[in-house]
Amino acid sequence: QIQLVESGGGLVQAGDSLTLSCAASGGALTNYAMAWFRQAPGKVREFVAAILWNSGIIAYSDSAKGRFTISKHNGKNTMFLQMNSLKPEDTAVYSCAAGAGFMGRGPGDYKYWGQGTQVAVSS
Repeated sequence: QIQLVESGGGLVQAGDSLTLSCAASGGALTNYAMAWFRQAPGKVREFVAAILWNSGIIAYSDSAKGRFTISKHNGKNTMFLQMNSLKPEDTAVYSCAAGAGFMGRGPGDYKYWGQGTQVAVSS
């Protein structure tokens, strides 16, 4: 059973940067895909970025490409999302997720979820 805990959210101004962390425990992440999703009020959960733990292969959504960077620290079982040039439309609850093997873009592709961390970007 993988447990995920996000941290690093907060209130920032447009143009600022923020780095989110997702600490995993309860098992090895070998052969897992890890992902960031976000959900704004009244909207469906949206894929942001994903990384395959073994190979480091990465995928981004169009909205994240060029502004966000996903990375991992193998020794600490921690995943990061560095977000630059933040916009008000990036305001959402950001959640990390883990799933075995397949780096999908849908919430149903991931079995384990963190509780989420709020990111608010003011204009």
